[in-house]
Amino acid sequence: MKKSRFTESQITQVLKEHEAGKNVLDICRELKINRNTFYNWKKKYSGMDAELLRRFKELERENAELKRMYADLSLDHRILKNVIEKKL
Repeated sequence: MKKSRFTESQITQVLKEHEAGKNVLDICRELKINRNTFYNWKKKYSGMDAELLRRFKELERENAELKRMYADLSLDHRILKNVIEKKL
């Protein structure tokens, strides 16, 4: 996945400018981004402040770790199941 040129805090700042009344086309022209990018940001980060954004990132990291743990345990379970079936 391509890394964004903008940090999450910059994105939330841009969204706050839009909420304050700044035009979407002006924002996109100023930042040299596509309108679709802006609306994707709005869908993902709308209504978040710095604290919520930090918590969101923390939960994403925790979720990724739990998914890795589940995948490892699932693989171990499958291997042990195959070994037991071969013994019988």
